[in-house]
Amino acid sequence: MSVPIVLAGARGHGRWHVENIKRLQAEGLVRLVGICELNPLTAQEFGGEPPAQSADFSSLLDATGAQAAVVCTPIPTHTDLALTAARRGVHLLLEKPPAPSYAEFRRMADGVAAAGVACQIGFQSLGSHAVPAIRELVAEGAIGEVVGIGGAGAWARDEAYFRRAPWAGRRRLDGTDVIDGALTNPLAHAVATALALAGSVRAEDVTGVETELWHANAIEADDTSCVRVTTTAGPPVAVAATLCAERPGEPYVLVHGSRGRITFWYKQDRVLLQRAGHGPQEFEYGRTDLLENLVRHLTDGAALLVPPEATGAFMKVVEAIRQAPDPAPLPESAWRHLPAERRRVVPGVDGLVAACADTLALYSELGAPWAHREVSHR
Repeated sequence: MSVPIVLAGARGHGRWHVENIKRLQAEGLVRLVGICELNPLTAQEFGGEPPAQSADFSSLLDATGAQAAVVCTPIPTHTDLALTAARRGVHLLLEKPPAPSYAEFRRMADGVAAAGVACQIGFQSLGSHAVPAIRELVAEGAIGEVVGIGGAGAWARDEAYFRRAPWAGRRRLDGTDVIDGALTNPLAHAVATALALAGSVRAEDVTGVETELWHANAIEADDTSCVRVTTTAGPPVAVAATLCAERPGEPYVLVHGSRGRITFWYKQDRVLLQRAGHGPQEFEYGRTDLLENLVRHLTDGAALLVPPEATGAFMKVVEAIRQAPDPAPLPESAWRHLPAERRRVVPGVDGLVAACADTLALYSELGAPWAHREVSHR
């Protein structure tokens, strides 16, 4: 029996969800019964005749009898749309980040729980089969005692990326939190995956967060930033990111052990194990799609891979970034413009990002000449 589903937000990243839902529909798992967009999709955009469309999410849910919804809309709308679905008994896949503040996250998570509906948060990297495999390696003592977790993401985004929507690159919009920074949105997976491998996913697992937030682009939010999280589990978690890389590469998470380390390229589901007394070993894993997992949960009772409570620690990091002083602009001497690519780069930032993950140090501690501000502690 296929699950009738509505998609809210079918452009931008929502296009990926359209194709994924079509894939699951071909397998007989779901039926796309409605699309919620302010401007309806054309047949050309959808790749055929679209299902029912409406700009009114609540009326679309009512009219279609949807049992599940995918919410891939601007960050500030997540909580209200999730609660609109929950009040109707509609189960959810809610894109990351689940909310722009911890208070909004709690409002969403508590409301969903009270309504008794299932909610999956869209951290696709946590569906990777590499995650339990790495945990098993650590439990077996393959790299000795874990002493820290690092994360690194060196990406490039052109200036048009920050103009893709009114909320892009913003901390706030019309008095509402957005927090569309490098670590909270495009490279949020690096933070969430590092916390998951540290065994610290709940809000109460986080005891402190240090932040360094900068931007080379003409935006409010950060495009070059790092955080260090202290946890009840012990090992520190340090993640660095930039959208101004000289040579963009695959983001990864590093598990540092007393006798080795594990590198996880989470977009590729690829793992490298390096340990004393052994040659390097590389593994590739499969991945469970999070919407499919939600459907299996509804139809077969499978355990949800990323329920809201599994993202509480990530939301504590988002909250620390939200409460930190606004990101400071990098001096013009610290970046240069690439006219052919229409983007800004920060010379040397690729190495800094990698060094943060490797040493668990912040930019200022690594001697970055522009990272002179006192860090924000939460």
